Parts: sequence; C-alpha cells; structure tokens
Amino acid sequence: MKVTILGGAGFLGRKLAAHLAGHGRLGENQVSGLITFDFVDSPAPLDADFPVRRLQGDIAALPDEAIPHDTDVVFHLAAVVSAQAEADYDLGMRVNLHGAEAVINACRRIASPGRQPPRVVFTSSIATFGGGQDAKLEDDARQVPANSYGAEKAAAELLLADASRRGFLDAVSLRLPTIVVRPGRPNRAASSFLSAIIREPLLGLETELPVADAFAAWVASPRRAVDWLLHAAVMDTESMGIDRSVNLPGISTTVAHMLQALDEVRPGASALIRHTPDPEIAAIVESWPAAFEAMRARTLGFAAHEPLVDVVRAFVEDDLEATRAERGLPRQ
Repeated sequence: MKVTILGGAGFLGRKLAAHLAGHGRLGENQVSGLITFDFVDSPAPLDADFPVRRLQGDIAALPDEAIPHDTDVVFHLAAVVSAQAEADYDLGMRVNLHGAEAVINACRRIASPGRQPPRVVFTSSIATFGGGQDAKLEDDARQVPANSYGAEKAAAELLLADASRRGFLDAVSLRLPTIVVRPGRPNRAASSFLSAIIREPLLGLETELPVADAFAAWVASPRRAVDWLLHAAVMDTESMGIDRSVNLPGISTTVAHMLQALDEVRPGASALIRHTPDPEIAAIVESWPAAFEAMRARTLGFAAHEPLVDVVRAFVEDDLEATRAERGLPRQ
C-alpha cells in the first residue's frame, strides 16, 4: 500500500508517519511506500522497513510526484489554521480551498478504469459549524461557519464529496474537534490556548487564557485523532453514500474542567495561567459549537474518547520531554 501524507511536517502528520513507520501496516495492509509533503521540510527520515520520501512545496501547486499513479491512500492534513486564515484571506483560500482542489485534480489524473480510486482522508473541522456555546449538534446539523477557515473547510468537504460521487477518489472528511494537547510551540490557531493552558504549565511556563473558565469546547486528544485517521483510511465507505463527512466522537469540556485535570496530574500547575481576555479570539471560538451527538461516527466504527485526565497524562507520556527539548528548555 502506497501512502501520501500532505501536511507531513505538522504535528498530526508527524505522529501519523511515525505510526506507519513503526507498525508497517495500515489496517490489514502492509505499507510499501510513504511520501510526506509540506511547505517546509519534514523532520528527519523515519526508521521504516519501506521507502520514505520527503517532498517540499506548495499544496495549491501540488507536484505530480506528491501523489504518484500508484497511490492508495492520501491523508490531506495541510491547512492554514483558523486565526491565520481570518487574518490572511488570500492565504487561507489558497491552502484550505485551492489545496483541496489540487488534491482532487491529482487523484483525477491517476484514476483509471478498473482501479480502486485512492482513499482521501481529509481533516476538516468543527469550525464549519456555528451555534456557539449552547449548541449540541446532531449529525444532520446545517453547516453555517462564522469564520473564513470554517467556510473554506466546508467548501472543500463538498468538493471532495462530489469528486467521490464521480469516482475520482474515495473521500472521508473528518470534522476534527479541537486537538489537545498539541506538542511544540503555540501556533496561530484561535484555539491554540486550549493546548497552551495544559502544555505551558507542564513545561513550567506561564501562559495567557483569553476566555473565561466557563468557556466550553469540543476536544480530542492526538492519540484519538491518529486512531480516527487510521480507521478512516481503511473503513468501508459504501454505507456513507454521498455524504462523506463525519462529526467525530470527541468530548465536551470547559476550561475549568481542563484546569482541574491539569492539577490532578501536576498539582498546582494551573497557578501559572494568567486570565487575559482577548475579544478577537473569543469572537472566533465562541461561535463554535461545544457539543455534538456524533452517533454516525460510532456506527461507522470510530472509537469513543478517553477521559480528560487521560488526555493530560498522554501528553506527559508522549510529548512533554520532546517538546521541552524542541524548545530548548531544561529538564525538570
């Protein structure tokens, strides 16, 4: 099985590539080759039993070698995140929408009669919905995004679903919850603070909280996100019909509960958080729904989520020391 990861330098792309390299399989299929693609160079070569090729370039001008003719699975993770897409409309459109068009065109180029079209696993977002803090959305809820990032992701979902209907590819669009805890450094996502309020205190650093403790969010861990990506790559899509998008079974939590979980793992760590209201960030994230039914995802075999305290413990086990080293911080 030949696999391409677009957005391979991002944290989920790196985790996904490391999993494939370590296990050598995708479902019941042996991985025979991996390509990672991003606008920056991907991390050092993986120790894998199959060839791994790292490519660098513009997702909207995707080179043919990023999705060769024998590609079986494409993980399309490349994106400009929410606050950055709101601040730079042209960049958000280029990467989030025209990048998806480039993926469709690449898959259409390699499609041939009698050959199974490549599976495309696309990371969409709950930002494609509005509704705000009081919403609990069912699977057939209408998508009414309140920001450019969500609009671009929703448009890309529709294009991928139509490309599936036409047989160019076989898409599964995953509407990811906010992923916590992200390793590394803060990024320009409006929701970046949801990782920072766990990650930075565990690193011994102060951080700012731009919303109130009562702010609620639909979240998921990196471990669960990788599991969902892997499942989407090999699941039977026949029962999905023309609706190729899935609201995933994350967990609804508040900032207050996140800080409680933080203190359970590292007592007193929440004292490093400073409440610093930011109306611009709040205006974006408070438009996102805080809870989903996600019944369809469960019937399609997507795993349920672990408790919040286990999310914090998983960051300590998987990413804390690597993040400390990446940022040049002394070991505690």
